[in-house]
Amino acid sequence: MSNETSYRFEESSEQGEALPEGLTAEQVEEVNAQMRDIAEVPAVEVITTSAVHLMSAAAVKCGLAAEENAEDLKDLDEARKLITALAGFVTAAAPEIGSQHAAPLRDGLRSLQLAFREASPYPDAPGKGPGEKFTGPVF
Repeated sequence: MSNETSYRFEESSEQGEALPEGLTAEQVEEVNAQMRDIAEVPAVEVITTSAVHLMSAAAVKCGLAAEENAEDLKDLDEARKLITALAGFVTAAAPEIGSQHAAPLRDGLRSLQLAFREASPYPDAPGKGPGEKFTGPVF
């Protein structure tokens, strides 16, 4: 590792060793460029992007995909896990990212919780649905 940053791979070591097996100099430089890029991204953007990925996955698992096979993609067990993880994530992150960023995430989470309840053949009791231990009951 060089002294420039702790996030940089070197193409060769000080002892003159070759690149890691299977990697080209171009691939090492691409990894370095990606790491420099992520280092420049504000935390709030990383947090909101992660939450949106969880939301998207949960929506698909609730059967809300745009494709014709949306019903085939529905998996409520997986949706429950994703929604619960999202609820914990949003609840924990909200004080750090501020209300202007947290409010839309909370709205999306609530919509997913309601969509899950609607998609479920046996809806959970209020307060027992996915993520409701973090958010409180959703009606």
